[in-house]
Amino acid sequence: MDLDQFGALRTPAGSAALAAAAEVAGGDPLTAAAALRSAGLPAGLAAAALTQAELRRRAVGKFGPAAAGMFFTRAGLEQATRRVVADRRAARLRAAGVRSLADLGCGLGADALAAARAGIRVYGVEADPVTAAMAAANAEAAGLAELFTVECGDATAFDVTRVDGVFCDPARRRAGTGRRIFDPKSYSPPWDFVTGLAERVPHTVVKVAPGLDHALIPAGAEAEWVSVDGDLVEAALWCGRLAETPRRATLLREGPPVDAAGTREASAHQLAGSGDAEAPVGPVRRYLLDPDSAVVRAHLVAELAADLGGTLADPSIAYVYTDAPAATPFGRCLEVTDVLPFSLKRLRALLRERGVGRVEILKRGSALEPEKLRRDLRLAGGAGASLVLTRVAGAPTVLLCRPVAS
Repeated sequence: MDLDQFGALRTPAGSAALAAAAEVAGGDPLTAAAALRSAGLPAGLAAAALTQAELRRRAVGKFGPAAAGMFFTRAGLEQATRRVVADRRAARLRAAGVRSLADLGCGLGADALAAARAGIRVYGVEADPVTAAMAAANAEAAGLAELFTVECGDATAFDVTRVDGVFCDPARRRAGTGRRIFDPKSYSPPWDFVTGLAERVPHTVVKVAPGLDHALIPAGAEAEWVSVDGDLVEAALWCGRLAETPRRATLLREGPPVDAAGTREASAHQLAGSGDAEAPVGPVRRYLLDPDSAVVRAHLVAELAADLGGTLADPSIAYVYTDAPAATPFGRCLEVTDVLPFSLKRLRALLRERGVGRVEILKRGSALEPEKLRRDLRLAGGAGASLVLTRVAGAPTVLLCRPVAS
């Protein structure tokens, strides 16, 4: 989409096209396009409206009902922060005393809108003209245009002395292709500029990919990994005065919308630590805890094990074993009923003996492909079970488990 096409969507005719597209989106795209053309819409306007309608449908999971009035690009929606995460970040910035914020590389404005809702004056900078125009339109739709303004330009040229806080979410997809960028040195703005912001602004937050190498975390920064309803969604570096602990895992649980704007109440659980502690190692015990991915990525499995009196069965595998059921929000607890060295023949015989015909397969430290194993097991029976493919003291091992009643 170019600026002219986006401008067409902002006209009364474009609004009518968007409304018509919303009625037919979600089904066969060819049928939907034909329906709009038969209604007299020009092909280009119909295509642009259908694209927005489909993106708005996908965006509901991140933005709730507000998505219906927002504008998106495919890449921008992919990278946009979920509203519950952005709102929580904005609240933390506000509590730290941030009153003006530069959002460098603001994209479609998800984080800037959250900060504006928290009462922070936000200056957004976005290099792509269409994305910048969409961010401004999203601020207008939210009634926040006085608190969130956008300029199209180079984020590295923004005068950060104008603000007391900076948020930066560097682009991690290549322009034009949409392919993911895994090397932070190729981010836009460049990684050296991003990490140097903390030396210039006392309150700096950088959103990064959850797979960030810990070796790239700047000295003195707090690195936080966030999961929502069990899905690992992002990591962030809290720098300068915002840093409170070396590593943090934050688990959010979303509730239903509490108002027409799609605001959701979210419960939060946090685990903090150094990120370099080591957990004791011992035998497999009666219960297994599968830690949330945020805990694993933050390297806080040892801290979790210490809280639970647990041990690992292999120093490199992030399963925690305990003698009693682990009552914790930081992972899922299973009861271990059988432990055996991995052997397809033995495992198949055991499952047949137990009448197991349905299995979920979890794995850490195993090269086996779960779906291939499922086919090879030739399951039959009415019972269900959980199989955990792992290593114990370096040896390939399978654990037969069952859920622990909550």
